[in-house]
Amino acid sequence: MCFFVRTGRKYVLTCGQCTVIMSFVGFKNQRSIMMSNRTWYGKGIKDGIPIALGYFAVSFAMGITAKEAGITPLQAGCMSAVMLASAGQFAAIQVIAAADTLVQMAITTLVINLRYLLMSSSLSQKIDKKTHFIHRLLLPCFVTDEIFGIASNVEGRLNPFYNYGAATVAVPGWTLGTVLGATVGAILPERVETALGVALYGMFLAIIIPGARKNKVLAVLVTVSMLLSFLCSELPVLSGISSSMRIIILTVVISAAAALIRPIREEEKQES
Repeated sequence: MCFFVRTGRKYVLTCGQCTVIMSFVGFKNQRSIMMSNRTWYGKGIKDGIPIALGYFAVSFAMGITAKEAGITPLQAGCMSAVMLASAGQFAAIQVIAAADTLVQMAITTLVINLRYLLMSSSLSQKIDKKTHFIHRLLLPCFVTDEIFGIASNVEGRLNPFYNYGAATVAVPGWTLGTVLGATVGAILPERVETALGVALYGMFLAIIIPGARKNKVLAVLVTVSMLLSFLCSELPVLSGISSSMRIIILTVVISAAAALIRPIREEEKQES
């Protein structure tokens, strides 16, 4: 006969001659792990739908730019599907339009997309330490500015399937918008194209504001980041640095300062 006996925060399973002691928290965690992948994937899809809609609107401009550079809709669509990096993709298209070398394109996109290295490093600290190596390897492939935003706002530990779910809807949105922009985008009025380009900024604000309202430290960091980013774009010396490099420098400086001023204690890590 088997039965559970609760002793404080632990359950004792007695079965015949053997007694197995299981932590109540561990029991809950095991159950969560078994049920979580599908749940996390579905949650990622749900949270990724607004991103997909925003991508669909913004990527119209990407498709128009690609068409002007002599890139076919099919080529533009393939580029969006495998690259999924707005600023880096725009830069690559400009290099193609200028007929520059492949080395120039590689260096340009590398510098612009270096921020994803920082984002992936940040998310690697948020996932469970027992996460399989394959998922650690795949997770950075499904990181964009907006997906990073919603993944960072996830409470507690992050499951890689959340990013997979968000990318499941975000990538087709970006790709389809690019193809349509390269196909029929030229017929849109200039004002409409401009409005579509601004939509992504509004969507990103919608991602970071909820998290900032819940966490005062995060709200301060977001405000400071915006102010410093504006100042760096206006000051004589710093404005000459590329926008991507400014983002990297500010990210490292602000995150390092935040870690020194308001470090995450070991107890908080264990609770998350």
